[in-house]
Amino acid sequence: MKKLLFLVLIMSTFAFTVVITGSTSVLITPSSNLVIKGKTNVSSFKCEYDIFKFKNPIPVFFQKIDNRMVFENTTLILENNCFDCGGKGINSDFQELLKSNLYPKTRLQLKEIYPDRNNENKVLALIDISLAGVTKSCKIPVTLKGDDILIIEGVLNLNICDFNLEPPKKALGLIVVKELIDINFHLEVQEH
Repeated sequence: MKKLLFLVLIMSTFAFTVVITGSTSVLITPSSNLVIKGKTNVSSFKCEYDIFKFKNPIPVFFQKIDNRMVFENTTLILENNCFDCGGKGINSDFQELLKSNLYPKTRLQLKEIYPDRNNENKVLALIDISLAGVTKSCKIPVTLKGDDILIIEGVLNLNICDFNLEPPKKALGLIVVKELIDINFHLEVQEH
């Protein structure tokens, strides 16, 4: 009878939602990288973000609700002009594609992370990405590892047409950028 009572007590404890609230700030270390990769009908290209532009700590506000972490106002802001695609001409084309003259920043707002049921080594991150004045929600599998420095790795696949961006055409339309791009990230963050 005592075992049954103990088991009922344990089960009833798990029936309640546990909420833990906290805040911190993190720095992105110089050993991180963030690269946008795309293709044209004749070749591929990549645009690397200048990680040294991340000088200020990023505030992180969260609530841990059972096995989920819900974030509020936790945003990574990317200055579009900090991407280097390897040459002046392609850099200019990339800025034109992103409509940087009107929208000079791209925002990645972390909304929530929770375990990936299909892969125990990953979590799913729900983010809002704001690009060229359009905001879309995305869910991406992310690998988290490390202790003192947290390593966050993943690939975000985007269709630029979802953000009302028109794939550019060059050389009288002979070279056309494909609609799908990948944002590859390896972010090493440490608590500030």
